[in-house]
Amino acid sequence: MRFEEAADRLATWPGRLPEAPASLMPVFTDDRLRPRFTPSSTARPAAVLALIFADEAGLARIVLTERLTYDGHHSGEVSLPGGKAEPADAGPAETALREAAEEVGLDAAAAEVSIVGVLDEVFIPVSDFRITPVVALAARPPRLIPNPAEVARILEPPIAAFLPAAPVEIVERVIRDWPLRYGGYRIDGLHVWGATARILGQLGAVLAHPEV
Repeated sequence: MRFEEAADRLATWPGRLPEAPASLMPVFTDDRLRPRFTPSSTARPAAVLALIFADEAGLARIVLTERLTYDGHHSGEVSLPGGKAEPADAGPAETALREAAEEVGLDAAAAEVSIVGVLDEVFIPVSDFRITPVVALAARPPRLIPNPAEVARILEPPIAAFLPAAPVEIVERVIRDWPLRYGGYRIDGLHVWGATARILGQLGAVLAHPEV
C-alpha cells in the first residue's frame, strides 16, 4: 500500500471501527474459557503511537520497536512506541507523542506528524494497563534513534503486512501455566503478538474498509 492511499483512507475516520482478525485473540487450549480482557478497576492508562510514514519508494510503513531483553513482562517483544500516561499529559495523543520522543527520538514537528484518530482501547492483564492506540501520519519520514535504555532496535515494516489478507502465524505455548493459542504476524524474524498484533490488525482492518 502506498502512503498516499493510506493517508486518503484515513482522512475520514470511521464512525464504527472494524475488529481485528479473531485469530489474534488468545484462547486457552485446555477447554477453559477465553482469557478475560476487560479492564480491571486498577488498570492504569497508557497510550501507544501507530505512526505511518512514506519510505523512499512511497510505500506506507509503520514504526515499531523491539524491546530489550530483561527479566520481566514484555521482554524482547515487538511493541508500538508508547507508555503510561503522566498527570501532566493532556490526553492519549500527548502521552503517545511524548513516549515516542523518549523511546525512538521522534521529533513530531520536524516530521510534520498529524493525529488522525484512535483505535479501540486494549487491556493488558499481565501489566494492568489499558492502552489507547493513537494513529498518526508523518508528512516527512521521521529520523529515529532508539533509546538504548529501552529499545533494542527500531522496525519499519510495510503497513501492508497487517491488512486483513496478510498471513497470521498461529502459535501454541504455555505462559505462566496458561496453555494458550494465539495468532500473530512475522516481521523481520520476530513474532508480533498480543496487544500489539491486535492493534495492528485493527488498523489494517480500518485501512482495508475505510467506509465502515
